[in-house]
Amino acid sequence: MSGTTPVVQGRGIVKRYGHVTAIDHSDFELRQGEILAVIGDNGAGKSSIVKAICGATIPDEGEILIEGKKVNFNSPIDARNMGIEIVYQQLAMSPALSIADNMFMGREIRKKGFMGKYMRQLDRPAMEKFAREKLTELGLMTVQSINQAIETLSGGQRQGVAVARAAAFATKFIIMDEPTAALGVKESRKVLELIQDVRARGIPIILISHNMPHVFEVADRIHVHRLGNRLCTIDPKDYTMSDAVAFMTGAKEPPKEGTA
Repeated sequence: MSGTTPVVQGRGIVKRYGHVTAIDHSDFELRQGEILAVIGDNGAGKSSIVKAICGATIPDEGEILIEGKKVNFNSPIDARNMGIEIVYQQLAMSPALSIADNMFMGREIRKKGFMGKYMRQLDRPAMEKFAREKLTELGLMTVQSINQAIETLSGGQRQGVAVARAAAFATKFIIMDEPTAALGVKESRKVLELIQDVRARGIPIILISHNMPHVFEVADRIHVHRLGNRLCTIDPKDYTMSDAVAFMTGAKEPPKEGTA
């Protein structure tokens, strides 16, 4: 895996907000087919570095490469158009709309011919069929109907729909920001299984999380962020959860090699 071109790479990323430096010449690397967990204390800059990767913030310095080619994202829409999807902790869904409508929000399928081109009518059967197939692929068709409103679903089901939407449209990688933070034990378990299913389909994942048991269960590598910079990346098989916490809080020196 280490011999292939990274899916996304950040080099010397810097982001300042006035006198505050959120990202201080930080590097970042997501490899093909892996789950990369990003951990760090509050204010360490882990969300900032990931936002820079997906166009949510524009770095002041440094460069971002997607599959070895330099890119300049001006917004998350630019990143999405390149096949990068984000699952937010807040879900970013419309509760009153149906599952199918939420799956296709911002990329609806129009009917063919005059009715679609000029009357802007949606091809609802095509959208519902696609949404049903994607939910079924990930074992999520426990909902009553693909047309039921998102607000009628449990927290775990809503997060499942968000993961399915990301998996359906991502071609490069998926960013998941604290996907289990607001869920119970049973629902968190289902989401972790979904994350592993998505990775098994060949889509690499960046997982931002404070939940160390979850991180050590699913991550292939762990990016430890501290004081605006990448402190190190470690293999979870070689270190304990206590080690990871000690690295990110400064209680223990990082490994000398720096990266896994």
